[in-house]
Amino acid sequence: MAARSRSRKRVKKSKKMQRFKPKLVLDFRGMLSFLILHELSLKPLSGDELAFKIGLRRGKPLTPGTIYPTLKRLKKHKLLHLKRFGRRKVYSLTPAGKQELNVLYKLFGLYFAGLKKYVLAKPPKLERKKSKARKQKTKQRSSRKLKK
Repeated sequence: MAARSRSRKRVKKSKKMQRFKPKLVLDFRGMLSFLILHELSLKPLSGDELAFKIGLRRGKPLTPGTIYPTLKRLKKHKLLHLKRFGRRKVYSLTPAGKQELNVLYKLFGLYFAGLKKYVLAKPPKLERKKSKARKQKTKQRSSRKLKK
């Protein structure tokens, strides 16, 4: 009897776990490393700048818990180089990172060849959040324009 109750509990747990699965069957979690390498091939950037630029492509901003562990992993594999400017850390590609990115470009081209007509040309725009003071200034300016 004890074995039956255990198996029922396991079934209940697995049903609970299924509720938290994303609705999409496929996702692009592995694309983050590729996008980081690509953005850094254009110019050296800090973690915040990378999060914002990749967030523009994604349609929502990346959290520090997403971007920094990935940067740490890429640095550990010697694909990135880190320079400190005070508190600011600027990442750039190493020669090994450039080589890895070229391989990824070729693989990307092979995997997604023929899909160009289905891909959007421009990513959706994402605006940085405005502070309260900045919002008030914008409201004041618009009210002044209306009065004129």
